[in-house]
Amino acid sequence: MTNPFLAESTLPFQLPDFAAVREEHFREAFELGMTEQLAEVAAITADAASPDFTNTIEALERSGRVLDRVATVFFTLASSDTTDGIQALEEELAPRLAAHHDAIVLDPALFARVDAVHAARESLDAEQRYLVERRHIEMVLAGAALDDAAKERLRELNQQISTLMTRFEKNLLNDTNELAVHVTDAAELAGLAPSELSAALEAAAARGLEGWLVTLVLPTGHPWLASIEVPATRARIMQASRSRGTRGGDFDNRELVLELVRARAERARLLGFRDHASAVTADETAGSPAAVAELLGRLAPAAARNATAEREELSASLGSPVTASDWAFAADAVRRERYDLDTAALRAWFEAERVLHDGVFFAAERLYGLRFVERPELRGWNDEVRVFEVSDDDGPVGLYLLDLYTRDSKRGGAWMNSLVSRNELLDQPAVVTNNLNVPRPAAGEPTLLTLDEVETFFHEFGHALHGLFAHARYPSLAGTNVFRDFVEFPSQVNEMWAMWPEVLANYARHHETGEPLDPAIAERLREAERFGQGFGTSEYLQAALLDQAWHTLDVEAAEALTDAATFERNALAAAGLADDAVPPRYATTYFAHVFSGGYDAGYYSYIWSEVLDADTVEWFRENGGLTRENGERFRRLLLQAAGTRDPLEAFRDFRGRDAALEPLLVRRGLG
Repeated sequence: MTNPFLAESTLPFQLPDFAAVREEHFREAFELGMTEQLAEVAAITADAASPDFTNTIEALERSGRVLDRVATVFFTLASSDTTDGIQALEEELAPRLAAHHDAIVLDPALFARVDAVHAARESLDAEQRYLVERRHIEMVLAGAALDDAAKERLRELNQQISTLMTRFEKNLLNDTNELAVHVTDAAELAGLAPSELSAALEAAAARGLEGWLVTLVLPTGHPWLASIEVPATRARIMQASRSRGTRGGDFDNRELVLELVRARAERARLLGFRDHASAVTADETAGSPAAVAELLGRLAPAAARNATAEREELSASLGSPVTASDWAFAADAVRRERYDLDTAALRAWFEAERVLHDGVFFAAERLYGLRFVERPELRGWNDEVRVFEVSDDDGPVGLYLLDLYTRDSKRGGAWMNSLVSRNELLDQPAVVTNNLNVPRPAAGEPTLLTLDEVETFFHEFGHALHGLFAHARYPSLAGTNVFRDFVEFPSQVNEMWAMWPEVLANYARHHETGEPLDPAIAERLREAERFGQGFGTSEYLQAALLDQAWHTLDVEAAEALTDAATFERNALAAAGLADDAVPPRYATTYFAHVFSGGYDAGYYSYIWSEVLDADTVEWFRENGGLTRENGERFRRLLLQAAGTRDPLEAFRDFRGRDAALEPLLVRRGLG
């Protein structure tokens, strides 16, 4: 059987041929791909001609095509539809791929050529010059300028870190599955809507269990906690969620985190930095941990005060001190009383298919002139994945793949990936994906979304739009390859359309009657947007500050640590945010973003990007909102730029100035 990774896909838009992929193809393709790319790099360094952009930088951009194809598909499956075989291979490959990466970025002959092109970069055009600058700083920050002994230790640390991150993700997935809450008495789930009970029944049946199964989501809280009327059940779900990675045995992440933090701290010192956060932010728009601390420190006291006031109000409503497991339920009760809003009941107006076509796609059509046609003959990585062809007035734009439902083989959370990133050098189009984790109801039942799930849908589609529109000449600058603390900006902007009157009126219709959502309810929804911001901001800031606390440790401080739970408790207390009723959105042992997901020392990115986002929302409001003219300007100046220029310069071109903080403070009730 021919290995499908050894040639470009012949499917439309170079969509990977998932139907042809077998697990046995991966190892062979990874082996061939790494060997091929190392040979390509060797040819670059052996070139007798003087280094220039074409024979060095562009040649490097063309290298590693087989490895890129197999890695894209493999890691898509590893996150979205894994198996025991894929998990085992991922753990085996992690250190080897880290070593392969180091073999390239730490190659002294290659760095000498890149350095020479960098020194002569002024003769290049703007995109070429930016690419050379990015290549050069990435290699320097990766350790290319170190001596041989330091490079050898760096290689060891990179392999260790890669292995630990892979184990963390594997442990979290397995422990999350094991800790799903099994219920055999329907009375224990009183308050859930029929569609939610149907999803819990379906989840139990999928595992061969009687009764109902409440599968856990990635964050600490669970969307059903707002509806379940039985305090003991809510407590069981919260306890299960917060126990992940702490129970001893094979899936315990506590010691693993300590090892990972120590290795990152040592690597940072080798690279000339005090700590890991300094190394990370050196190549982000923030620039330093001090800039991050300044922003988070400015927001934390007001968020804590607001959360305290909310806790007192909710406790009074509940008639007893509110706990973490009670908070969402009590908040929903107060919201109903104050705004006459039952957010759980609103799910009847948020049927997933309508949200997709009449909300998410509708807003993109109005803003950007996009059209979406489903291509059922094209297959994704699982039979549940849907494929849409995207076009505009100028012709095809790319493919959009949607994987909506949760399953045991899929990691928690929601995310976007690029399967193919549009670039001119390799003549590649755009193929992007969205993964969500919506519980699947029984056959024939509608999929009804919570308000949070609706907003998440719009958020992730904002990433997808960024990937579809990004236009670069070179692969390294293509797609969403922008600074990590900027990448959340387009997605957060897209969230605004979920509650935009014209969009909401178009998709919010009762799934049985087709009745539109009462405009008065829609208005109350918008009025209530700042309700609960004390809790929401505090739980987020706790996670962001916890991430910074772990990654601003120097080597000596990291080595002195003996207990992850104690460190977490002390870090949150030091930030002034410790409150048993308001736990962090992610606790250390299930903080996948920073211990397995690439947001290490970078979880601050969401609030950092939200400064730009909130100011951009103000711009749309000032300029007429949902119009093609506004959408085209946003697309041309920000989304289309991909990684071809400094993103803050692009923002200034769009807004006419730097972003103001005030819109964020108003949005979150912190002003």
